Amino acid sequence: MNVYEIFRSLQGETTRAGVPMDFVRLAGCDLACTYCDTAAARDPSAGRAMTVAEVLAALPSPPLPWVAVTGGEPLLQLADVNALIAALAETGQRVLVETSGAHSVAALDARAVRVLDVKTPGSGMADRMDWTNLDHLRPTDEVKFVLTDRADYAWACDVVDRHGLADGTTVLMGPARPSLDSATVAKWILEAGRPIRLNLQIHKDLGLR
Repeated sequence: MNVYEIFRSLQGETTRAGVPMDFVRLAGCDLACTYCDTAAARDPSAGRAMTVAEVLAALPSPPLPWVAVTGGEPLLQLADVNALIAALAETGQRVLVETSGAHSVAALDARAVRVLDVKTPGSGMADRMDWTNLDHLRPTDEVKFVLTDRADYAWACDVVDRHGLADGTTVLMGPARPSLDSATVAKWILEAGRPIRLNLQIHKDLGLR
């Protein structure tokens, strides 16, 4: 697989924010979101080829219960990602896969938790969304919306309502900083009264990767 970096940090987002995890960041992404904070990892040539065995050997020790596979876009390397999930499952570790939503999650190893990023209009990539992905979500998965403004929030709420997302999985909404702040998004969530969770990037506040 084409790996950009492997490191240990705290999970900064999702319902597992604050949980220590090992991260496998893959290189290569076919989207160009306006707020991308890992632009260097979008270039496939920025990575290095590693086998699953080499990735396992490169993970920090002692092992942690969770490994996050992110990018870049992990689903561009689906076969390798599934092989990694299977290998980690054999050691008793759990895997969280963060994906843009532009590629089908249908064939992703079911043992992984999917964090599906639904691209809002403000991302500039909303037209790339594979909407069939919403049909494959499970209660253990999470849906994330990164908001650039109030229009994005209204759009995201419409998606949540039309697809009944809050009834079947965890819905996360957070700001694309610095264009939008967390307090504003929190206010919108409270005013709406929807079962939506505020998504914070605490790793950035702590100066972590």
